[in-house]
Amino acid sequence: MTSDKVPDQGGVFCSIVVPCYNEAGNLPALLSGFGAALKAADIELILVDNGSTDGTAALLRSAAPDFPFFRAVTCEKNLGYGGGILAGLGTAKGRFAGWTHGDLQYAPADILAAAESLRPFTREKIFLKGLRGNRAAADRFFTAGMSLFASVSLGLRLEDINAQPTFFTRSLFEGWKAPPADFSLDLYAYARALAGGYRIIRREVPLAKRRHGSSSWNRGLADRLRLARRMAGAILEMRKKLERDA
Repeated sequence: MTSDKVPDQGGVFCSIVVPCYNEAGNLPALLSGFGAALKAADIELILVDNGSTDGTAALLRSAAPDFPFFRAVTCEKNLGYGGGILAGLGTAKGRFAGWTHGDLQYAPADILAAAESLRPFTREKIFLKGLRGNRAAADRFFTAGMSLFASVSLGLRLEDINAQPTFFTRSLFEGWKAPPADFSLDLYAYARALAGGYRIIRREVPLAKRRHGSSSWNRGLADRLRLARRMAGAILEMRKKLERDA
């Protein structure tokens, strides 16, 4: 894994990690969106090329001079959804840190607004997570069912577990022990925040359709059922992990 070397400017308020796996088609609009909406100099954007094969790394290198607010982390092979995020978090300098997706379903302006909303809470343990708006009924039903199963299994009140963005006081991830490198990282972070007494803030964020590429799971009923099985297994495994980490 490699990352761009930049001087530590100090005083970074929030680090936003964006894992990118074959998102070259979305990156120009993503960078332009952040560039247009970013007003504060103390927010850093960390784009993780998570083993992409579509020229993402080259695109990030060529874009760097025009978008100096971002840093790139390059993973030579795909580390999994959570692994890519963790690679970015490992370089984060902010008092707050977190992640969002690189597929433009969440507008950069909305992500930055969520980060800015954390400024009054620098002395508290905070965990902020989005709430997905304007979703189809089938998606809302699936999410509610998985949230209920996770809540009952873990003894925690969980809602819309995979919503973005996810931000938190950096002390949360500094205390993680062997966090999962797969899709269950969202659940792990949320559960650890609840168990650790963090103040939970939910913020509704509109969800748009992907501009480029396609979802790896949300293509119909069969995909949802497969994901439900994977999620159920991950939730039960998470219960064991949280008990070990307690």
